[in-house]
Amino acid sequence: MRYRRFGRTNLTMPVFSCGGMRYQKSWSDIPWSEVPKDSGEGNQANVEKIIHRSVELGINHIETARGYGSSEMQLGPVLKQFPRSKLIVQTKVAPQATARAFLDVFETSLRNLDLDHVDLLSLHGINNRELLDWSLRPGGCVDAARQLQREGRARFIGFSTHATPNLISEAIRSDVFDYVNLHWYFVNDLNRTCVAEAAQRDMGVFVISPNDKGGKLYLPVPKMRGLCAPLTPMQFNDLYCLARPEVHTLSLGAARPSDFDEHLAGLAHYETAAETIAPIDRRLREEMDRVLGVDWCRRWFAGIPNYVDIPGEVNVAEILRIWTYAKPLELHDWARFRYNLLGNADHWFPGEHVGKLDLKTVTPVLADSPFAPQLPAILDEAHRMFHDAPVKRLSQS
Repeated sequence: MRYRRFGRTNLTMPVFSCGGMRYQKSWSDIPWSEVPKDSGEGNQANVEKIIHRSVELGINHIETARGYGSSEMQLGPVLKQFPRSKLIVQTKVAPQATARAFLDVFETSLRNLDLDHVDLLSLHGINNRELLDWSLRPGGCVDAARQLQREGRARFIGFSTHATPNLISEAIRSDVFDYVNLHWYFVNDLNRTCVAEAAQRDMGVFVISPNDKGGKLYLPVPKMRGLCAPLTPMQFNDLYCLARPEVHTLSLGAARPSDFDEHLAGLAHYETAAETIAPIDRRLREEMDRVLGVDWCRRWFAGIPNYVDIPGEVNVAEILRIWTYAKPLELHDWARFRYNLLGNADHWFPGEHVGKLDLKTVTPVLADSPFAPQLPAILDEAHRMFHDAPVKRLSQS
């Protein structure tokens, strides 16, 4: 395993983290009697095997969240099987309207994990203005988290986010967080400035779900596989992120012990990551340029307002991002899933798709785009290509 200093926390962080949102039995709290011991989906024996395999590989950062249903509860007894000082444990608690409510939720997390402290406590999902206000206002969730830090029950405080870059930047520039969990990978470059701002403040940078949200790269993706050879698409995406020293760790949401193997094999190229990915990066971008045009691929996001400033809160930037990567690289399963979350995932995937609205109400606010005349046709094509039945986030399933 390779390790990096996790910003100003000074924790020695493995470049891969063991994410806890795919091995649990349930997305809601359940009694232990409903957790199978050694057979069936989400069985406890499988959780034990995943965590033991993770630690065996040197992936000693184990992360979960109160919002992951039975994940914390199932993780707790497994953590007891290792020396506490050898593990970096992170949980995440959603911002609450009051500090008291936030602290109460944290107490539930700590009981489930059966720990006296966590190394990393993240405010989970600062995704909109209200949640940012709940977090930062005097007497709010950050103040409550700092109280936990003074008491020794949370060593470092960070936040996770699915927000627009301007809101993420505002949270980073508040200078009250030690680290950030955010999205940044090949098919999502919009948060590049946020990663840079976090690095300027010596914050730890944790990349969320690079291979699921980053293209469902574990599925058959024949065109990507051909363009990424000799690496696999997941290995390319890992090295694409890790070629940037300001990125410290990538979340791997394992559902079985073998889920780590392909990623670990890619670390054979760790020392030469930038040189290894350069020709692959070039091939991918050349194909995108060929299909969509060089000018579009370099400037598609220019002049696009945030979804909150668009009639009906149509998330035009997200729709264009999905279309820009999915069409030329044939990431169809990923695109359909992401597109149909719009309007169905609350603040975790905010905004609406265009199928619910008259495009004539949207186009006037897109006049600053260099591609304004083409946008109605592109948005219409994206809807025809990707729209299907509404889908839900895993936690809503």
